Amino acid sequence: MMVETGRILVVDDDETVRDVVRRYLEAGGLQVEIAGDGAEALRAFALRPPDLVVLDVMMPGLNGLEVCRRLRQVSSVPVVLLTALGEEENRIAGLELGADDYVTKPFSPRELVLRVASVLRRARLPAAEPGPAEVADGNLRLRPGARSATLNGTELPLTAREFDLLAFFLAHPRIAFSRSDLLEKVWGWDFGDQSTVTVHVRRLREKIESEPAKPVRIATVWGVGYRYDPTGVIAS
Repeated sequence: MMVETGRILVVDDDETVRDVVRRYLEAGGLQVEIAGDGAEALRAFALRPPDLVVLDVMMPGLNGLEVCRRLRQVSSVPVVLLTALGEEENRIAGLELGADDYVTKPFSPRELVLRVASVLRRARLPAAEPGPAEVADGNLRLRPGARSATLNGTELPLTAREFDLLAFFLAHPRIAFSRSDLLEKVWGWDFGDQSTVTVHVRRLREKIESEPAKPVRIATVWGVGYRYDPTGVIAS
């Protein structure tokens, strides 16, 4: 099974897990570097930033959540978390820190490879699908080809999923979407934890709304999901 090409940093304190993940990712055509703890992961990232990080949450010393937080201070590299089945609070915390996706342990290595491929593919999507050079809603501007967005002329520090979500909202203004709709259309998941959408919407509001607690652009449609309400006329 061939997936997107790229370099993956796999971080887990369990040698068996690291080896299994490495073998499956390499079988998919990916280059893999491994790290046994959080400190080693940060050193490896600083020396040669990868295209994606697979990061275990529960590690001794510098845990995965702290590693994710530090990575987000310097990079928007995609992060896929590995969490235990009962660690919902850690999954939510990881998403709030900027992780793009997660896989719960015990996991199917094939599922992990597919999730990694999906995140990589979406991070590179504009290169394969040309569109408008720029989409604007008042002081909010998004450039799909560059995968960048600005607010009042200042670059927004968006993760890959946050960018995808904003691009989708801008392309479909004034239409209400359920969380399951957004999981399918933005994440490409037929099923999954809908709290993933909730957390990403909250993070996106914090970056594009002047008052995130009283959002103007991303409205909550009670009993349905979310709707993007332009502050002006969306132009492209």
